[in-house]
Amino acid sequence: QVQLAESGGGLVQAGDSLRLSCAASGRTYSSWAMGWFRRAPGKEREFVSVITWSSDDTYYADSVKGRFTISRDNAKRTVYLQMNSLKPEDTAVYYCAATLSFKGWGKSSPTSYNFWGQGTQVTVSS
Repeated sequence: QVQLAESGGGLVQAGDSLRLSCAASGRTYSSWAMGWFRRAPGKEREFVSVITWSSDDTYYADSVKGRFTISRDNAKRTVYLQMNSLKPEDTAVYYCAATLSFKGWGKSSPTSYNFWGQGTQVTVSS
C-alpha cells in the first residue's frame, strides 16, 4: 500500500512563493513517479507537474512553466513543488499524486495515477 501526505499550502500575495511537500509511505517500484494536480474553484482537476524516480525526468503544464520547479528526494520518497511568482489564477487545492507504473504518454491524465493525497489549499491574493 502507498499513502501520500501533503503540506506547505497557505495564503500568500501575488508574486510570493510557496513550497509544497509530499511524502510517500509504502512500497515503490522502479517506474515510480510523483507529481501534482490542482483544482481551482469551479474548474476540473488539472495536471501541474510530475517527476520520475528512475530517470529524473520532469514535466510541467504550460501554465506553470518557468515559475514552478519540481524536485525529489529518493531516500525520503518525497517530492517538492517550489512555486514562485504566484498569481491569483494559481489559487486551488493542490493534490499530490503517485503511480507505480509511469507512462509518459499518460502523464497529464488523473486516471494514470494510483494514489492521491488529501490536498492542500493554496490561495493567492491580488
